[in-house]
Amino acid sequence: MIKIRVPATSANLGPGFDCLGMALDIWNEITFEPADKMSHFVVGEGEEKLNKGIRNLLTKSFAKVHQVRGKKLSVVKISAQNKIFMSSGLGSSAAAIVAGLFAANEILSKSLSENDLLKLATDMEGHPDNVAPALFGGLIVSVMAKDEILWRRYETPDWTIVIVKPQVEWLTKTARAVLPKSISRTDAIFNIGRTSLVIDALRSGDLSLLQKVMDDRIHQPYRLKHISGGMAAYKVAKQFGAAALSGAGPSIISFVNSGDEETARNEIANVFEERGIETKSVITKPSSLGVHLI
Repeated sequence: MIKIRVPATSANLGPGFDCLGMALDIWNEITFEPADKMSHFVVGEGEEKLNKGIRNLLTKSFAKVHQVRGKKLSVVKISAQNKIFMSSGLGSSAAAIVAGLFAANEILSKSLSENDLLKLATDMEGHPDNVAPALFGGLIVSVMAKDEILWRRYETPDWTIVIVKPQVEWLTKTARAVLPKSISRTDAIFNIGRTSLVIDALRSGDLSLLQKVMDDRIHQPYRLKHISGGMAAYKVAKQFGAAALSGAGPSIISFVNSGDEETARNEIANVFEERGIETKSVITKPSSLGVHLI
């Protein structure tokens, strides 16, 4: 039997569209133990959806490693305790993919390298911004080249992070569909410079700088206006620190001073709740760990 933990992740972090992501101290814990037949059972986030069958991203990625290595599928009982909000912009799909790949690789005596796993995960997810920090932890900058993924990992201080998720339907395909097909040179320059400074601010713990540069013109304005209460909640979050849409949304992520987290969480949540929208929220910090055995 093996037991693993895989973290939530927040991608984009304002202007770092599709290339910047951070691991968070929010975890799914999954056990894999030999069994007579394949099974998958979840307690916690997503249980009502994931317990309807055994075919999902985790089991697909688990099988993918066996396929790549030319091995017969290991028959296991998979039991998960999930704390990562689903359909939230917190990398739940990336966590499932990484968990399945990592577990299968452990069972098959680590036959694939870290970069092999990253390539497989990116192929399944479509881009590396969430899967890379889920694998390696920390703050990761990653880009897709012709035949490889180029990435660098950075440590960050223990930021105080507030995440508020409105309970609205917000599919990834919808979040992609609302984006413009092209952007202006002015907007590209706006994001390029700010992405560099966001990385520096996150690494150094400079909240004052992060507040000034965590703006975006490529995806957030288009997505926030389609999320009920999204723009108003984002503006409230910015009053407490540096704020962004987490991944493709609909969650708002806010980096705040220690001591302000409960007030920030309540004020951001109130924006949605005043519109009759329920919320889930969590106060957390970055994780230097990615997926690992426990």
